[in-house]
Amino acid sequence: MEAVELLLHPVRLRVVHAMSGGRTLTTSQLCDLLPDVSKATVYRHVGLLADGGLLEVADEHRTRGAVERRYRLHRARATVDAETAASVSVEDHRRVFAVAMATLLAEYNAYLDRVDADPVADLVGYRQHAIWLSEEERAQMIVELREVIAPRMGNTPSPGRTRHLLSPILFPAGESPARTPGER
Repeated sequence: MEAVELLLHPVRLRVVHAMSGGRTLTTSQLCDLLPDVSKATVYRHVGLLADGGLLEVADEHRTRGAVERRYRLHRARATVDAETAASVSVEDHRRVFAVAMATLLAEYNAYLDRVDADPVADLVGYRQHAIWLSEEERAQMIVELREVIAPRMGNTPSPGRTRHLLSPILFPAGESPARTPGER
């Protein structure tokens, strides 16, 4: 199964999110991080991700007679590059977006199901803003966002850090820039 196909499943995408930051985790630890997903499902999807090369075995050790593997994310394989994104059909983009939204909803519901969930104290945000941008302004904004976000993607887990999901979504909405509302 190709990397893109592997990522097109909400549980597998959640596993990839959980493994971010250079973490090495066992499947059992992943089950603890995804309490709303059955253990059998997590084990099956970890196996698929490992077989597909998105997860690699970091180490193994014996636990009560069984071999326990700790996995780490193979970051380069778990990323869809611009060339691949440009080569897929509109229907494939629709499918990718649907999986991304299903994953985001599952992650948010899992957060809200936690005993300590406090969206106000945790500064949870899900605002949408309509902004008018020229092609140049849009390109510049993307560069600026990358400059802010990219350095933080290398952060590793440590005391005082909590894993957050950031899901910027940008697409043209509404009328063509060549016309104003009411024009024909």
